[in-house]
Amino acid sequence: MTEVTLTVLHGSDRGKVFRDIAPPVTIGREEGNTIQLNDERISRCHLKIQYDNERLVLTDLDSTNGTKVNGQESHLRILRHGDLVSVGRSMLLVGTEEQIAARVAALQAASDKNIGATMTQDLSAGEGSSALDFEVGERNTDRESAGTLGMIETPEIPDRLSPSQAAQMCEVLEFLHQRLQKLIDHAQIDERTQEVVIDYAAWQRMIDLQSKIGTMIRKAADPDWMD
Repeated sequence: MTEVTLTVLHGSDRGKVFRDIAPPVTIGREEGNTIQLNDERISRCHLKIQYDNERLVLTDLDSTNGTKVNGQESHLRILRHGDLVSVGRSMLLVGTEEQIAARVAALQAASDKNIGATMTQDLSAGEGSSALDFEVGERNTDRESAGTLGMIETPEIPDRLSPSQAAQMCEVLEFLHQRLQKLIDHAQIDERTQEVVIDYAAWQRMIDLQSKIGTMIRKAADPDWMD
């Protein structure tokens, strides 16, 4: 992915397509940005998309109203075809129709192998279809559907880590694994309703874990940030 195509789905610039732009790409409301959007809720220089270690990386440039990717607040985020980037009142789709269709096909193949028929049906573009059924004006962009592609794939562990960085990564993952295991151990399954129930103390520990993860994400994205 050495070039990026962005389609404006919502906002004053709806329908505009910025094709095959070579990173780095800056987006903002001020002249001089690679992509200038007519949106008063977007900062003058809102975000940057750059190519790093064979991946597209989005960085929010300390914008006033923030950036969301697939409905999630994001300061630093790897972008993939089909991701939805929300800035101000505007929403942009990453990738061309063909690129998104290729990603859906790859996810469908992985689903067939690892997940089973349920996810396959969700991702299927229709029997006999060779490309993603896609219309800019009709695309479903609510939060649940917007995050579908992004939530299916398990994030990759960064490669080329130094021994100390790899050890730190393992330490963080082990911490999260142990905390989640304790929460799972305290859960109870109601055989009648098939609902999972946890006590209030476990619920509070889950909230605390979410808070700690949020802090980790922010510090990783912005090392100068102070909590």
